[in-house]
Amino acid sequence: MAENQYTEENIRSLDWKEHIRLRPGMYIGKLGDGSSVDDGIYILVKETVDNCIDEFVMGNGKKVDVKIKDGLVSVRDYGRGIPLGKVIECVSQINTGGKYDSKAFKKSVGLNGVGTKAVNALSSYFMVYSVRDGKKKQASFERGELVEDLKETTTDERNGTYVEFRPDEQVFKKHSFKTAYLEKMFWNYCYLNRGLTINYNGQKFKSENGLKDLLEDNMDGDPLYPIIHLEGDDIEVAFTHGKTYGEDYYSFVNGQHTTQGGTHQSAFRESVAKVIKDFYGKNYESSDVRQSIVAAISVKVIEPVFESQTKTKLGSLEIEPGGKSMRAFINDFLKEKLDNFLHRNPDIVEILEKKIRQSEKERKELSGIRKIARERAKKANLHNKKLRDCRVHLTDLKHDLREKTTLFITEGDSASGSITKSRDVNTQAVFSLRGKPLNSYGLTKKVVYENEEFNLIQAALDIEDDMDNLRYNNIVIATDADVDGMHIRMLLLTFFLQFFPDLVKRNHVYVLQTPLFRVRNKKETIYCYSEEERVKAMEKLGRNPEITRFKGLGEISPDEFKNFIGEDIRLEPVVLSKESSIDEILSYYMGKNTQERQDFIINNLRVEVDVEETDDELEKAS
Repeated sequence: MAENQYTEENIRSLDWKEHIRLRPGMYIGKLGDGSSVDDGIYILVKETVDNCIDEFVMGNGKKVDVKIKDGLVSVRDYGRGIPLGKVIECVSQINTGGKYDSKAFKKSVGLNGVGTKAVNALSSYFMVYSVRDGKKKQASFERGELVEDLKETTTDERNGTYVEFRPDEQVFKKHSFKTAYLEKMFWNYCYLNRGLTINYNGQKFKSENGLKDLLEDNMDGDPLYPIIHLEGDDIEVAFTHGKTYGEDYYSFVNGQHTTQGGTHQSAFRESVAKVIKDFYGKNYESSDVRQSIVAAISVKVIEPVFESQTKTKLGSLEIEPGGKSMRAFINDFLKEKLDNFLHRNPDIVEILEKKIRQSEKERKELSGIRKIARERAKKANLHNKKLRDCRVHLTDLKHDLREKTTLFITEGDSASGSITKSRDVNTQAVFSLRGKPLNSYGLTKKVVYENEEFNLIQAALDIEDDMDNLRYNNIVIATDADVDGMHIRMLLLTFFLQFFPDLVKRNHVYVLQTPLFRVRNKKETIYCYSEEERVKAMEKLGRNPEITRFKGLGEISPDEFKNFIGEDIRLEPVVLSKESSIDEILSYYMGKNTQERQDFIINNLRVEVDVEETDDELEKAS
């Protein structure tokens, strides 16, 4: 048997763009298709806009224009503009930028000189120009390769930088931008940078009251008491309590949304409970103090340390190198500002303590039920009745696989059997429902422990005490596309929104899209996810192709199912818009019949008729 050769010829040196394209995950995290908020195409937009925000923070330019049309992204700021002699280097030479000089960018988001270089390398087309004092420098690239270097020209354009790029389809296959994700990103920029205006595709984003506006715009329903809004040097905090379960946090560092939290969020959670308990002089459980809290915290850190290039989790232990610890900084701030606020607002003090006592009472009432429920869940898992786990949890696999972990929640034995045989056993798990779940709208959390299905789902996800323990990054509802399947989907969404809304708010919940039709001839098979795709497939394949209508997941063979839950999986994210109220949504769809809902059903009956007509046409065609 030949031995593997290891010689000088095996050693390669990659240039900057080759390395980024070979290992994109090191620079922008996962690639994805745009269905997840942290997919690579959004990181490309963020990396580009971050540079504009850094200019604003330093007092240069109050407006950013963003356009995204047909996959082409353009971003224009009105700051100082890149120094003209360094335009090409700043977007094509790794570890090159102005942010290494802390005097110029003391509290910048991007500090490692990678951002726009990654955008350049991962774009099939990338163009940049800078305007400074009546002069303009422009250059264009293809997949990081310089293809056009224009000479400096004179111009009457305003100072600033313009970047235009198209994500490379060789890297980001079948990708598309979700407007809701982009709008959330732009709103966050404005909440954190009062006075900044972002214009996105004709829509204007601007905030006057910072984090107070963020909570008012994103809270589900009315707060129990007016939002507490506190500000200090390099820190801003806003919080109140709502009516939903769990804890809901929005945390930021230097204007960057740290979706996975970090040292600043942990310090806030600890300190806000401590200061409130000290104010009342009572030894309340911290979890009771924080139950139903909705909070936002923003800190400015000199030379922040993040745990990844995508900057979603802060790792800095200090507010600045050699300075006060993050914990002490936030605790001292709250100890002064929050304590003073509470002393001046007795009405809020009374409401807050009533809420804490209510949470304490509910926790004690549930303690006995929870113990029994845990034992039931443990027995069920031992006998593997409901959950077919993945190897990430059964063995000690690398941590980087955990972000790929997926739990399919499906109905019936045939559907769960097909998915189980087709799945990637390393990262994909299957939970099989038995019949339709209970409609949990309006019920208390007691039902989560008393209802077997809900208790076992909660145990499988490990979200009883803390959302940070979530075992699967993606929770995928996989039900049939018929009336019963849609009903089960709504019941599951009601369960999550009623008791674990953070799962939806943090973009963990998806709906699996499976093909409605298979169109094929002897040479080619095309899977179609809509009527429009079916028509196009029939036109492409020509005369009399074989057409199959999939009416249930159980009808799809395991061999075919591999095509739908592998690399080309289509997931529709469950996204709450800025205007959405969970209580209003659940009341409308899952509450008692209302005239408004009856009118909606009657007015949309035509859709059902059209589907039936389509089925008749298919039978004739085949």
